[in-house]
Amino acid sequence: MISEESRARFAQEVAKYPADQKQSAVMACLAIVQQELGYVSAESEKLVADFLGMAPIAVHEVTSFYNMYNQQPVGKYKLNVCTNLPCQLRDGGRALKHLEQKLDIGLGETTPDGLFTLQQCECLGACADSPVLLVNDRTMCSFMTDDKLDQLVDGLRSEGNK
Repeated sequence: MISEESRARFAQEVAKYPADQKQSAVMACLAIVQQELGYVSAESEKLVADFLGMAPIAVHEVTSFYNMYNQQPVGKYKLNVCTNLPCQLRDGGRALKHLEQKLDIGLGETTPDGLFTLQQCECLGACADSPVLLVNDRTMCSFMTDDKLDQLVDGLRSEGNK
């Protein structure tokens, strides 16, 4: 299910910690799995648990706590809109609704072409810049008006269809 290269990367991560604390590498190992497979399945959680000597439920608790770990396949572009209270008060909910209409999908869904998955997330630490969203867990987009949301989606769609 996972390559030998990824298993070697697991070992590199584990080596960063004292032998009795190898469980500390759980987040790095989950990131490695996601890089290879695109998401973290229940089977891959068990693989990580076995490698680190953890109970599978302990690994699942990490996977399910952080929204950066995809628990199912997602689109090429994962859009996480902050819906925490400060962002809600500054149009975070409006931004989410606009994206649902623009993409013609609901929260947690992926567009039929596989390009976009729309999710909500907790605080991104940019409340003053709301509405904010995170693209593919890496790129923060701030002050997202409807026009800026349209430009973002259209630009990503153009890039994704190349």
